[in-house]
Amino acid sequence: MDLASDSRIVMTLDAGGTNLRFSALRGGKPVSETVSLPSNGDDLERCLANIVDGFNRVKALCPQPPSAISFAFPGPADYPNGIIGDLGNLPGFRGGVALGPMLEEKFGIPVFMNNDGDLFVYGEAIGGLLPHVNGLLEKAGSPKRYKNLFGVTLGTGFGGGIVRNGEILLGDNSVAGEVWLLRNKFHPTMNAEEGACIRAVRRVYSELTGTAFDQVPEPKDLFEIANGNLVGNQAAAREAFRRLGESAGDAVGSALTLIDGLAVIGGG
Repeated sequence: MDLASDSRIVMTLDAGGTNLRFSALRGGKPVSETVSLPSNGDDLERCLANIVDGFNRVKALCPQPPSAISFAFPGPADYPNGIIGDLGNLPGFRGGVALGPMLEEKFGIPVFMNNDGDLFVYGEAIGGLLPHVNGLLEKAGSPKRYKNLFGVTLGTGFGGGIVRNGEILLGDNSVAGEVWLLRNKFHPTMNAEEGACIRAVRRVYSELTGTAFDQVPEPKDLFEIANGNLVGNQAAAREAFRRLGESAGDAVGSALTLIDGLAVIGGG
C-alpha cells in the first residue's frame, strides 16, 4: 500500500476524556481544520450527539466526499464489530454501545475503530518506519524485507500494538499487544506501565528526593532539571528517566522475543 498516493479522504477522531478532536486526512496529510468539541463522557446521548456533529462539521470541510471513518477509541471494546465497552474516562459508555454501526448508518461509509497503540503501529507499518527500512534495504541491494512491527507509545500510559504481514494483530478479544500488562522489572508485583509512564518518572523522583508525590514537577520540568536548566535534584531527575528507559526497554525486549520484528517508539 502506497499511503502517500492514496487519493481517498478518511475522517478521523481523537477521543479523549475531555475533548473530541475531528479532522480529515488524504494520503496521510490533513485536508481539513481540526474541529474540537467537549466529550461529555458522563452523558452518553450528549457524547454521541457531539461525535455525529463533529464528523458532520469535518465532512463539510472536505474537498471531496470522504470514503471512510477511521479513529482510535479507548477500550475495552469489540473493535471488529464497532462495539465500545465500559470506559474509565468516558463513563457514559456502559454495557456496550454500538458506536461503529451507528456511524455507518448515519454517514453511509465504512467505519473502522481500534485503540491508539494499534493504530500508531499500523501507521508506522504502512507509511512510516517499516517502508522506510525496507526502502533502505532495497537501495542497498538487499533482498531482505521486514513484515513484522511492534510498537509502544510512552505518555500518560504505556500502550502498544503489533502488525504482522500488513495486518493488526487483534487477538481473540481485541487485546493483543497490550504491553502495559507485562511484568515491571523493578517492581515484579506491578505491571510494566507503572515503570514506563508519566507516573513512573514522578514516583521515582519522589522516592529519591523525599518529595511528596503531588509536589513533584511534571516530566517536562523534570527533563529540564535533568539537563540543568531548572533548579532541582539533577541526579534524581536523571535516575528517574534512566529507570523509565530500562523498564520500557525490558518490556519491549520481552515482546520482541516473541514477535521477531522491528520496533518503533512514539509519544503517547
